[in-house]
Amino acid sequence: MFILNEFLTNEHENEHVLEHSLLKKKKFSVPKIYSANGNLSKRWHVYYSYRNPKSGKLQRMKNVYGNANRYTTKEDRLAILSVYRIKLLNLLKEGFNPFEDNTQRYAEREVEKLNSHSAKSSKKTKKALESEKESEPLELVLTYKEAFEKGLKFKEKLISDTTKRSYENRLKNFLLWVEKRHPSLKTITDIDKKLVIDFLNHILDQTSPRNRNNYRTDLSSIMQALEDNDIITSNYIKKIPVLKSIPQRNKTYSQEEQKAIFEHLEETDKTLLLFIKFISYNFLRPIEVCRLRVGDLDITNKRIQFKAKNSPLKTKIIPDLLLQDLPDLSKLNKRDNLFTPEGIGGTWESELSNKRDYFSKRFKRVVKDKFNLGADYGLYSFRHTYITKLY
Repeated sequence: MFILNEFLTNEHENEHVLEHSLLKKKKFSVPKIYSANGNLSKRWHVYYSYRNPKSGKLQRMKNVYGNANRYTTKEDRLAILSVYRIKLLNLLKEGFNPFEDNTQRYAEREVEKLNSHSAKSSKKTKKALESEKESEPLELVLTYKEAFEKGLKFKEKLISDTTKRSYENRLKNFLLWVEKRHPSLKTITDIDKKLVIDFLNHILDQTSPRNRNNYRTDLSSIMQALEDNDIITSNYIKKIPVLKSIPQRNKTYSQEEQKAIFEHLEETDKTLLLFIKFISYNFLRPIEVCRLRVGDLDITNKRIQFKAKNSPLKTKIIPDLLLQDLPDLSKLNKRDNLFTPEGIGGTWESELSNKRDYFSKRFKRVVKDKFNLGADYGLYSFRHTYITKLY
């Protein structure tokens, strides 16, 4: 009975060929695709190893990225990387060596391809040409609106809600300006450094150097997210210089002005007066007062906890001067806002910036218009006034 084992042992010629193949070391590994387990936030690529002529060992070569990471779906990335993998494998089989200068080999290959193409061109049918065209990978370029939306999405988990709103508002104004001034522009590659400079100059003409610099910072942050995720090649906004700006100062109130304002509010708006006293006596910023909830105040230990501008949580002593003006908070819900439009303690569903704007407008209506105060005077001025009194 002629079985497989006998066939393998008796076929000396086949055995010799197999032995020869096994003894011959492979020059390279078969290229493979790294897909990061489907994670589109990571960089996908083709990787392979090639035998180092000096050490004789397989050495990992530089990853092949190409344009794969510009694609936004798993299917598209796998499609383009599959093309790269096949082309790389063919090049390696043809003798291309990453440790050598392949210029001459490439030139000979191109001449051979050209000659082969000329010989076959007359025989190609229309269907074959269309099939060849369809097989070529298309490079997807996002519209500038899609790209900036992606950039904002990349950033939103890393920034606060206030910063996110700032990004959204400034990006919205930028996109409206581009749409109005340059309606022919479509893709993210159409947006260049010169265009951004023109927009920043427009902001400078309309507002101030400080606001222009803020626009530059926010747009640059979003563009950096696009660069980090291979949607654009570089963040050119970083190279646009920051303009020197004179910081806007909040003037301090004189003792007579402060006394007159407090007396006026004692009669007309005690809630606004208490709001101002938190700014004055505890040196809080207006937006920090807006964040306060009833439970942030520990009356027994004379402590107040709040989220400050430069720290997650800050604790300060409540001075007796402020304690004596506080109403009874013991019966209020600790999760309620301390300040609301209706008074002390209650729910107030609104954005933090809107709350600050509300009290700023209320101060203008009740105080600034009454005392004919200029633009340099505001709620923040009370903080400067009382800090100055310490020195």
